[in-house]
Amino acid sequence: MTGAVTVLRPGMLASVQDLGRHGHRQLGICPGGALDTLALVLANRLVGNPDGAAGLELTMGGCELRFESPTRVAWAGDDFDARLDGRPVWPGWSVPVRAGQILKFGRANRSREKAGIRTWLAVAGGIDVPVILGSRSTDLKAGFGGHQGRALKAGDTLACGPCPLTKAQLESRSFGARMPPWRIDPTDGAIELRIIPGPELELFTVASREQLWRDAWRITPQSNRMGSRLEGPELKRKRNGDMLSSGVIPGTIQVPPSGQPIVLMGDAQTTGGYPRVGVVIRADLWKLAQAPLDGRLRFRVVDAGEALAAWDEQKRYLAHLAQGLASMGWLAPAQNSIHGETHAD
Repeated sequence: MTGAVTVLRPGMLASVQDLGRHGHRQLGICPGGALDTLALVLANRLVGNPDGAAGLELTMGGCELRFESPTRVAWAGDDFDARLDGRPVWPGWSVPVRAGQILKFGRANRSREKAGIRTWLAVAGGIDVPVILGSRSTDLKAGFGGHQGRALKAGDTLACGPCPLTKAQLESRSFGARMPPWRIDPTDGAIELRIIPGPELELFTVASREQLWRDAWRITPQSNRMGSRLEGPELKRKRNGDMLSSGVIPGTIQVPPSGQPIVLMGDAQTTGGYPRVGVVIRADLWKLAQAPLDGRLRFRVVDAGEALAAWDEQKRYLAHLAQGLASMGWLAPAQNSIHGETHAD
């Protein structure tokens, strides 16, 4: 059985995303995909999909969707006061949906301590758009992939793939999963991101390097899927001079001439000519993707061993989720990859 979803209102920005378009950096094609792959994998597993099934990335809420056939949905990220036909529903829950029901997401609420700006919605069967270069993700900058290579608009109808669930599973009661912790610093409300020092860190003064770790940084409204622009003390180099462009990846922290860092995101360019003072570890990229505009970040330096341990912790979280779902007869743990690890760039 296949179904469809109609977009009644897209909100500020909604697009089709999966785990990304990997292996094409030599062509200048960014990986893109869901900025929080952990959220998309969690949502997909809760509706019986493979980890890499395409879902919807919703930014700043305000989205309204109508389901044209019975299905099951789940999302992870901010809840945006989500309601299904007026009834409150929450992130991290697997929810049955009847044909004709309408799911509404409210606007982002910056006043809440743990408010984010994005959520990732999975529908049983996944969003069925053409696969381009191995991915269904929308490359908004290049204008291809996803639904017609663009952000969603009111009136768009998205087909869903074959439902992987039995009729009994499709109609079973709602159930939820424990969400991963935000790790907000209780002393100043900043979100902690662990980083590994970058190759050009030594180009900056000792005072600037100390400020990078010590001070909290504000996420400015100029941030987007390409990068989070930060505001704080000016980071000063020991001497000015041009640099050759070099490879960059999501999580790379670059410092342009303004001295205000930019943390690159999934849609960022594949090379850059600004000094790289660090890189956010892979296990913490999801927190950056959900961090609200005007929110604050704090960096903490770790070594490769701690970065790998953090990634293992995230894999264990997903493995426990798979085991729990398998015990319910929902899916076998071996059905899905762990967090898209089969992909390589």
